[in-house]
Amino acid sequence: MTPGTPEFDVYLRHRSALIDYAAPILGCRARAEDVVQEAFVRFSQRQQQGLTDATVPQPIADPVSYLYRIVRNLAFDWLRRPEAAMKPGDSDDLERLADGTATPEQAMMQKDQVRVLSEALAELPERTRTAFVMRRLEGRSLKEIADHLGVSVVRAHQLVKDAVRHGAARLDKCT
Repeated sequence: MTPGTPEFDVYLRHRSALIDYAAPILGCRARAEDVVQEAFVRFSQRQQQGLTDATVPQPIADPVSYLYRIVRNLAFDWLRRPEAAMKPGDSDDLERLADGTATPEQAMMQKDQVRVLSEALAELPERTRTAFVMRRLEGRSLKEIADHLGVSVVRAHQLVKDAVRHGAARLDKCT
């Protein structure tokens, strides 16, 4: 379809609303834009068939509702695809994970972050450091930490939270 046709005008008038409709279904506005564009292509093809093919019912009675239905169906079709579980930009990350390498910049940043976090951990009081190590590095439950330190579960959680906040604050200072 070309600009100025009734189908194109309907599409342009409702494009942003269709994207707003598809985005929550897909969880991504960029994907929603792709789906809406594909819906317009299908809508246009259907209109062309209606004009040239006697087996296709003639004009679409409510083109806006028809567009919404196409968008909805395409969005759900997209979600059923196996690659739909990936987010934009995931393919490069997955390839890097598969071969186990990071870019030199990533490796340097990771080493620097580990150094900063190690220094931040060393600055913490012994109980806070122990709670953090037990929870985040050893995967212990808050109950186990509380029993080990002789504190309540709530206090054990607070100690871990304090350590995480301290580490995050140190990392924020470095960036």
